[in-house]
Amino acid sequence: MKKQKIIIIGGGFAGLRAYYGLNKHNHVLEITIIDKREKSLEKPSLPEVAFAGKDVEHALIDLRSIIEHHGGRYINDEVIKINPKLKHLHLSKGNKIDYDYLIIATGAIKAFDAIKGFTDFGDSMCDDKHAVQLWDKLKKFKGGDVVIGTAKSTFGTRVKAPQLVAPCEGPIGEAMFMIDYYFRKKNLRKKSTIKVFTPGEIFFEDIGDDVRNKVGALMQKQNISLLNNKVVTEITHSEIKFEDGTSLTSDFSIIIPPYKALDLFKESGLGDEEGFIPTDKTMRHLDYDTIFAVGDINALAQPKLGHIAIHQADIAVSAILRDILAIGEIIPFKPSVFCIMNMGGEEATLIYSDNLYKGKNDLAVHSPMARMMKWGFDSYYFYTQGHMPPDLSMKGLQKFLNLVQEDEDNILF
Repeated sequence: MKKQKIIIIGGGFAGLRAYYGLNKHNHVLEITIIDKREKSLEKPSLPEVAFAGKDVEHALIDLRSIIEHHGGRYINDEVIKINPKLKHLHLSKGNKIDYDYLIIATGAIKAFDAIKGFTDFGDSMCDDKHAVQLWDKLKKFKGGDVVIGTAKSTFGTRVKAPQLVAPCEGPIGEAMFMIDYYFRKKNLRKKSTIKVFTPGEIFFEDIGDDVRNKVGALMQKQNISLLNNKVVTEITHSEIKFEDGTSLTSDFSIIIPPYKALDLFKESGLGDEEGFIPTDKTMRHLDYDTIFAVGDINALAQPKLGHIAIHQADIAVSAILRDILAIGEIIPFKPSVFCIMNMGGEEATLIYSDNLYKGKNDLAVHSPMARMMKWGFDSYYFYTQGHMPPDLSMKGLQKFLNLVQEDEDNILF
């Protein structure tokens, strides 16, 4: 049997997950990952880089070594054109590559330049460059007004997915609690205010009221205030301005920028009206049977969350293996929110909710146990070079969540 050529664009969470899943069958599959970055970025570690001084190198994994070690092919380049009808793509260095199957796992762009004044006056923890810069600035901060919030994002309408204006506010939760912890440790809390804003009608719009109320209670306890329906338009040296004409004084402005799709996908005829990739629930493109999209670039991925990216990658792998080898069953798409919100020191809150998708789960566990789980996940991912914890660990987690659900009053908070 001739080997099928599978190209994965992007070596992040979803791309590596798809690679490891398909690579088990490399006797019949020729797998290539293309990424303009040389190192994969473990984004859940970035708040620790930004607010606790974690070495950024512990959030970076060398792509060439891990891919080639497992028999795959790595190309350090940028895809500048995709021809879905002829099944080939063009790279910035001039090469053209053919494929049998294509998996798009590029993630979304964080559009920092969409916010006026961000370059000069804004900070963020959304990539390795900005996270390091934020920590350097935080160490020199002597107290003042801190404002933390999310810019408004806009998504297409071709697929039926929740329309979130703030598609991932978990890092905002980490930022506000971790900076509060840092200020208290440095005796700066009485000299500082912490205000949080969201463009949505509600904060954390991807979870249910049970979890949202528990997080809100923690915010009140730590004297962190919240403003809703605030769409940021500009950052200056002393304030953040909003679309409704109001503003907040700010000495330290920490922002999650809008999510945007690469222009590549609109130009190649693969994106919806906002450039995100429309797929069915097997992650297969609505117009091209051999193209799949997983992670933040997929229009179905709401919220933009690593847990959903991994789930989508597993689904795409199962669908491709079903196509090529006629083995297994295609995994059903059952998205949920699962994350562990670091809060500084030994504190963290584990959140598990499928409320956004009309499920019955809406759970939160605030305890040092959640912090240990966060540390364990990040360490495992880094030291195993991009592998998720084994199935046995995930089954243990599910049993723990079931226990929480059965005895909520004694375990939660």
